[in-house]
Amino acid sequence: MKKIIPLTVLSIVFLTACNKKNRTIVDPPVPVEIKDSVLVQNLTHVWELTWGPDNFIWMTERGGRVSRVNPNTGAVIPLLTIQEVVSNNEGGLLGMVLHPDFSTSPYVYVEYDYNSSSGYKGKVVRFSYNGSTLINPQTIIDNIVANTHHNGSRLVISPDKKLFITTGDALDPNQYSQNTSSLNGKTLRLNLDGTIPSDNPIAGNPVWTVGHRNPQGLVFANGILYGSEHGTDVDDEINILEKGRNYGWPFVEGRCDLASEQSFCSANNVKEPIKAWTPTIAPSGLDYYDKDEIPQWKNSLLLATLKNSRLYQMKLDATHTTVTETNEYFANKYGRMRDICISPGGKVYIGTSNGSDDKIIVISKK
Repeated sequence: MKKIIPLTVLSIVFLTACNKKNRTIVDPPVPVEIKDSVLVQNLTHVWELTWGPDNFIWMTERGGRVSRVNPNTGAVIPLLTIQEVVSNNEGGLLGMVLHPDFSTSPYVYVEYDYNSSSGYKGKVVRFSYNGSTLINPQTIIDNIVANTHHNGSRLVISPDKKLFITTGDALDPNQYSQNTSSLNGKTLRLNLDGTIPSDNPIAGNPVWTVGHRNPQGLVFANGILYGSEHGTDVDDEINILEKGRNYGWPFVEGRCDLASEQSFCSANNVKEPIKAWTPTIAPSGLDYYDKDEIPQWKNSLLLATLKNSRLYQMKLDATHTTVTETNEYFANKYGRMRDICISPGGKVYIGTSNGSDDKIIVISKK
């Protein structure tokens, strides 16, 4: 006598077989070997690298020079040496960003330090690019206190065309970092003409976030503004910079994990970092990788560091708000690494900041 299999069992078997047949299995990316080589050398204190719409690397050096670099040949094409720049230890010509509509609005925004009648100061200036040099300087914001250290400064323009600027505490956190009347120890947010957006946290105030020490990395990706920040001898940070949030300095270092920090965190809407390092690594330039050239780096933040001189790759989760894995590359091979930019094809370029014979390194698959 034949055994009768219930219809429900047959249905389950059939559906399971169909599901296995039609299911799309997404395998993790197959890692590739990477190679690194020197593209340019004989530079001095590279600070900013950014990929331009002309498919050249645009570069600042702290002494005041702005240049374009051919990513294929390494040829450096100087555009302008800004005579007003005063390079005082870590001060000088720092961050740079290009207008997103460069073909119709060929503006180049730079932040630099200079001597004013009221002391050493920083400002953001917008230049126009005429095809061979930078002309027509227009001050966007001024009177940012500068010092020998802790000046920031990175610039980025968000998809809604707002200019974000990081500023350091100028070695005086108690006076500046928590004071919303000060431009220092902040992330600032402006319209591209230097006016203050109507939706900033405080009306008529360029301050976007407060409580920073020395933020030297900034990138907008996944609808999120990420920043890197130097700690003291503990708690270097990767932060998500949110409107009106407090990042704790000088009362909080890293996460709100000490009893002495927790009351301040609760009372001041402190946002904790998504990643912190103790001992410190001296984080600087920050970028986001989502290319096919090096598939194992997709959906990662890339961070250039000065201490132990290495590149950090931080894999993010699906929400882009949690670091799930961290890998290190090129430790002590090229010296202090200051900034990163990424080509549309996925090659990674790193600028060093050793002070003599600085380089641009190119990283790609073998």
